[in-house]
Amino acid sequence: MNKQMEILSPAGSFESLVAAVNSGADAIYLGLEEFNARRNASNFNNDNIKEAVQYCKARGVKVYLTLNTLIYDRELPNIISVISTACKNGIDAVIVQDLAVAEIIKRVAPDMPLHGSTQMTVHNISGAKQLMEMGFERVVLSREMSKKEIYAITSSLDIETEIFVHGALCMCMSGQCYMSSVIGERSGNRGLCAQPCRLPFSSGRNDNGYALSLKDLSLVNKINELKELGVTSLKIEGRMKRPEYVAAATNAFYLATKGISPDTQLLEAVFSRNGFTQGYFENKLGNTMFGFRQKEDVLAGQSVLKKISEIYSKEFSRIQIDFSFTMKSNEKCSLTVSDCDGNYATVFGEIPEQAISKPTSVESVHKSLEKLGGTFYSLGNIKCFLDDGLIIPISQINKLRRDAIEQLTILRSKIHCKKFLSYDNDNINIAQQSNAKSSNNTHLYCQVRNLNQITSHVIECCTKIFVPLNELVNNIESVKSFSKSTLEKLSASLPRVCFGDDVSYLTPKLELIKSIGITSASTGNIGGINLLKSMGFYITGEFGLNISNSLSMESYKKIGVNECIVSFELSLAQANHILNTVPYGIIAYGKLPLMITRNCPIKINSCKNCQGFGILTDRKNEKFTVMCSNKIYSEVFNSKPLYMADKINDLNNFSFIVIYFTDETPKECNNIIQEYTSLHHKHENITRGLLFRKVK
Repeated sequence: MNKQMEILSPAGSFESLVAAVNSGADAIYLGLEEFNARRNASNFNNDNIKEAVQYCKARGVKVYLTLNTLIYDRELPNIISVISTACKNGIDAVIVQDLAVAEIIKRVAPDMPLHGSTQMTVHNISGAKQLMEMGFERVVLSREMSKKEIYAITSSLDIETEIFVHGALCMCMSGQCYMSSVIGERSGNRGLCAQPCRLPFSSGRNDNGYALSLKDLSLVNKINELKELGVTSLKIEGRMKRPEYVAAATNAFYLATKGISPDTQLLEAVFSRNGFTQGYFENKLGNTMFGFRQKEDVLAGQSVLKKISEIYSKEFSRIQIDFSFTMKSNEKCSLTVSDCDGNYATVFGEIPEQAISKPTSVESVHKSLEKLGGTFYSLGNIKCFLDDGLIIPISQINKLRRDAIEQLTILRSKIHCKKFLSYDNDNINIAQQSNAKSSNNTHLYCQVRNLNQITSHVIECCTKIFVPLNELVNNIESVKSFSKSTLEKLSASLPRVCFGDDVSYLTPKLELIKSIGITSASTGNIGGINLLKSMGFYITGEFGLNISNSLSMESYKKIGVNECIVSFELSLAQANHILNTVPYGIIAYGKLPLMITRNCPIKINSCKNCQGFGILTDRKNEKFTVMCSNKIYSEVFNSKPLYMADKINDLNNFSFIVIYFTDETPKECNNIIQEYTSLHHKHENITRGLLFRKVK
């Protein structure tokens, strides 16, 4: 029998927290002022976080803290302070993206439950398994998964699963969007996404002009299916939204879980983008999933705000209590109130008198104790122990009720601190290793999309060549014709995403390429690490792991990564500062992948006659290449290539640099390799990426 699913609501402010709690939430998630993925929300601070937790604890609502952003080396000590605040204030769990944060929590707060954020891009069995092996209690799955793919995880692993059931859908998979940072230096991985995807983009294929803007998600009518999937928590998006939105969404899911049909028109009116979609959940992708906020959507929201505010204006009765009233001769009367959590409070009143006419009856006591209106308590049982012929004023019983409830509420509000260990620098520092390298130690690696890009010049100059796994498998006879020395340079690059049962899909392919002598592989997803390690591959961690600090690199080393490409959201100075616990490098050339999306922005009705390639044009007439990978996912690439050949000496401290080819012809590949190995010319119409900028 399935457990009751948790309704998890957003709280970007104290008012939104109250709205969530008073509308039926079982848990809320919130952030402090730093290190959370909604840094522009009001959020909470050291002054009001205690009050927020006490408010929730009294009402039986859990509180999860979001620490779900990437951090830099200089910020590692600050994370400890935030974790200390979380422990001191009885936070129930912490939601994290960066493995460095998870590592610090395990060291200084070993009793704090860890939830893997959707920013970790966990979307398959191997990813969820990896988190489970690392001690995570819960994984927040990617929004793009179908119900079949969700079930592949819930049915095979003993880890809690949390899925988004209502709210905004990003075009890009969470944790893999770099558009805001590359264009405007505001990173979604740092909680400051500027949402450029909501601006006009056109594919030129009769789209709505907003080719990167999806409708909002709502699965409020899928409660029974979600229950059958064995999902633990139903997550509502919206820490940037107003309290009325939080109340409407929370209450709708509360009603739905009770078998009551909610007012979906009200839900759509308070906030939507041309209505809602269930495309990912139902595995029905296409242009019907796209939408943008229009004037009529805004006006609809304004018209229902007052009605919605009534939903959360009163306390939500969720805590059942029992009363036991005693009235004996020559003793002070007493009232004990208890809840189902083992809390109880006893208060005493006056000594009763002998009644002249009407003694206090069981009925009159019941009538007084039943007055729980305006509180979050509901009545369970009342037991009365009354001697005959005694009387006490009803006002005294009412006072006893109020005093007892007040004492019980104080008990329920008590914060139970979690263990926080004393710490010094050794708690977060890693083994210091020298970063000094000479220029002749920096190897040249190359990433290709197809075998045609592996020219003789690429083979000659590159120490390692990353090739998509599917490209290798689909052309296995051609690959077999490579010399042994070339095969030793090849590394199979796993698909950036592989939904649901990745093990069944990838294992036979990996076994095939291993059988012909390819023993190195790369992945940009934590699930890929788990799978590759189990099969004995030498593992390169790709940029999608978002390694942004030294402790994160050490954490990936612990779970099997042998070398890594650090995040291209780092500046050159930040990348150089990372301690090389494993050999690491950066992308030094290529059109940076800004987005990875399951719903193709250049597909209108079908993939028929599509060559897996297209162009998006933004409002400034910049052109962004879109490339498809086996009709599973599409990538949106920057309009200009990152180019550092003329600044090659600035890259000498890295173990290797990566030439990242996308749509280059073989001739262009040769020319670029030559630029990086001998010519080092300066070029126009290029970008330095973020290497000389600083992401906020």
